[in-house]
Amino acid sequence: MTETGLLITLFLIGLVGAFFSGLLGLGGAIILVPLLLYLPPLIGVGALTMKEVSGITIIVVFASALTGVLTHNKNRLVSRSLVLVMGVTAAFTALLGSIYSKQTSSETLLIIFAFMAAFAAIIMWLPKKEVGEGVAPEDVTYNKIGAFLISVVIGFIGGMVGAPGAYIFTPLMIYFLGIPTKIAIGSTLGIAFAASIFGAIGKLTTGQVPYLLTLAVVIGAVPGARIGAKFTKKVPAASLKKALGVVIAFAAIRMWLDVLHKLNYL
Repeated sequence: MTETGLLITLFLIGLVGAFFSGLLGLGGAIILVPLLLYLPPLIGVGALTMKEVSGITIIVVFASALTGVLTHNKNRLVSRSLVLVMGVTAAFTALLGSIYSKQTSSETLLIIFAFMAAFAAIIMWLPKKEVGEGVAPEDVTYNKIGAFLISVVIGFIGGMVGAPGAYIFTPLMIYFLGIPTKIAIGSTLGIAFAASIFGAIGKLTTGQVPYLLTLAVVIGAVPGARIGAKFTKKVPAASLKKALGVVIAFAAIRMWLDVLHKLNYL
């Protein structure tokens, strides 16, 4: 019964997490990782380690990001140039990170993820006037060297923790590359999809993916991401930015509480 309860819980986590990731332009890790870590034990259906969670997440992000980016592309919110430059770079470095993570402890992966979430949360709450609201994806201009360097670092770290880094790519694209919010959201899913391909290969070939548990989350994530992505075009950019900031900040706080507890500071 507990195993059945766990699978049902994982399905619902995939459905809800992917909906908000599709809506806010997240690959899903920033929402899925805290839910997968804390919700099952909270309701008494089991518990997953950070290593298991990272293996599940990279596969789910692959599925939900693909679904979300196809919808965003139909709405003309995806810059193919951004996806090509940042996605390809992040894909190769994510592969290296995912393979390297085989010899990394669950506690270390948790700390890395918490640092990433905190950094993204801080960036998202910095004031910045929205620019380029009406710019077409093909007309977006940006610093390609800066985009490449961001992708190298975030791709590698994201591959380690099973999170292609969509929740960091989006704020970095908005604040450092000057990409309009909605195009940053749509393009980020394309980048996350590319990175998750190689990240998933690395996790799968090193035996870090629990197949049955992952399948339960994926079944919920695919329709959830599609529904969430459809709502993005209807929501004002400022509201999306605020919602994204709240989600990332909440996840960062919860992760750091867990880190401090594991280090016996709480």
